[in-house]
Amino acid sequence: VSTGLVLIVLGLQGSDRAAPVAVERQLAGPRWTVANSPIAEIAERARPAIVQLRVETGDQAETRSGVIFRTDGHVLTNARVVGGATSVRALLASGREVAAKVVGRDPDTDTAVVKLDGGPFPVATLGSAMDLHVGQTAVAIGSSVTVGVISALHREVRPLGETQTLFDMIQTDARVAPESSGGALLDENGAVIGITSALATDGPGAASPGFATTIDVARSVADELIRTGRVVHPWLGIEGTDVHGLAAELDVEGGAMVAQVKSGSPAAIGGLARRDVIVGVNGRPVHSMGELVVMVRAIGPGGVANLDLVRDGRRRSVTVVLAARPVSS
Repeated sequence: VSTGLVLIVLGLQGSDRAAPVAVERQLAGPRWTVANSPIAEIAERARPAIVQLRVETGDQAETRSGVIFRTDGHVLTNARVVGGATSVRALLASGREVAAKVVGRDPDTDTAVVKLDGGPFPVATLGSAMDLHVGQTAVAIGSSVTVGVISALHREVRPLGETQTLFDMIQTDARVAPESSGGALLDENGAVIGITSALATDGPGAASPGFATTIDVARSVADELIRTGRVVHPWLGIEGTDVHGLAAELDVEGGAMVAQVKSGSPAAIGGLARRDVIVGVNGRPVHSMGELVVMVRAIGPGGVANLDLVRDGRRRSVTVVLAARPVSS
């Protein structure tokens, strides 16, 4: 498989059967004939669990994608896809259209859950992003199928025009068109490793890589949305930044520098102070603010975080009991 962007080679049954053509095919409509390609076989296996979501917001309507992950019709997609939705309908790979409703959404992880009417439905095979490595094959499937590689891991992404940062994102050079946003990022075995997001480019005509929320995070968030309709995020109570150029001066490989400690927060109660550099959580190294956010998120509200830090050139440890994040924070 080429490490650059390629389009899947597919043909259609019936009158278009003579020869496969190198085009992007919409998932809705006639059934695909699989070309003699491992990637085409991966796409064909995944296709029944991919839906096209027609999302209406007021007098506007957009088509995006989703991934069925429960036989009762629960679908993973982007929080951005269904934000403010007044009506949602889903077009299945079979061509059948069904009504759907939004179960819940979590902008912090760009994850949302939509429930299809009826069932049972075919489901995607969910994998894990824990053992991903840069350079391995990635297949993005939504309204179309594109192929590339994992080009970076643990990315911090701030979508154009937004103030909220997404952490621990997968980056791929497999193009994610707006209509494919909310679809699946697959590994070479056809397992879902992420839920794709089509994010705005930095400027007109600029090349925009594809990003995906790891399936581990998306599935965990989805389960909580289904159980309670909302996600409770842990709260440490600091604002901070990466150490960057100060790493050598502080004799650390990296870390998260505390810029502000919020009054009454778990961090304040635990004794964290401004300009502390957090370099470890529960025995695991921290190289950036993004890594710290991901580790805190994994511990959860009520969990204990043993923080290794550098203060005034000396190493020390503090223990913090995380709280549920207040609505205003």
